[in-house]
Amino acid sequence: MCKHHCLLRKGAQAALDAHTMTEDDILSEFRASEALLEGHFKLSSGRHSAYYLQCARILMNPERAGSLARALAQKIPREIRAEIDVVVSPAMGGLVIGHEMGRALGKDAMFLERPEGEFHLRRGFRLEQGAKVLMVEDVVTTGLSSREAIAAVGREGGEVIAECALVDRSNGEAKLGVPFYPLIELNFPTYSDDDVPAELAAIPVTKPGSRKS
Repeated sequence: MCKHHCLLRKGAQAALDAHTMTEDDILSEFRASEALLEGHFKLSSGRHSAYYLQCARILMNPERAGSLARALAQKIPREIRAEIDVVVSPAMGGLVIGHEMGRALGKDAMFLERPEGEFHLRRGFRLEQGAKVLMVEDVVTTGLSSREAIAAVGREGGEVIAECALVDRSNGEAKLGVPFYPLIELNFPTYSDDDVPAELAAIPVTKPGSRKS
């Protein structure tokens, strides 16, 4: 059994080492999948923006999702990849990319849910005590959801040793408490309720995020 798993890990590593994507490649994928929306959006952070990244669209094609996951896995230093026991992601946004990251790394993938406001594992998912966890998100804006998910993993007995995400929208300001490896940084201006520009305020607001106010 060990020989079989070792061969799987070596195969996954070879696939990662052979897979590279430039920033232009990644942006082309976002454009091709119409994942970058324009309008007036109220983000899950509560801030307003003229742009919204709908990562569900870029991940709806399994081949594209797998390709992005392999490119994202390459962003993680090899020594950290070697420590990972399991991949965990917060539902819903991180679910698909988390599953694909598990495939890319040759690890099990599970997800956290918060039906009553606080993240926890359900559906029979459980972490071994002290399990080394890679947290996977689709988009990080303020880092709040990530910090909540990381805290939940601690309550479940695991330890998050790093986080990765398809997109960092925090302008490098998200403080997660663990090493953070985004595939790409996309920094569009965001505004609080009282400083929305007039031209943006004139557009009806859409709330595409899943966080309840």
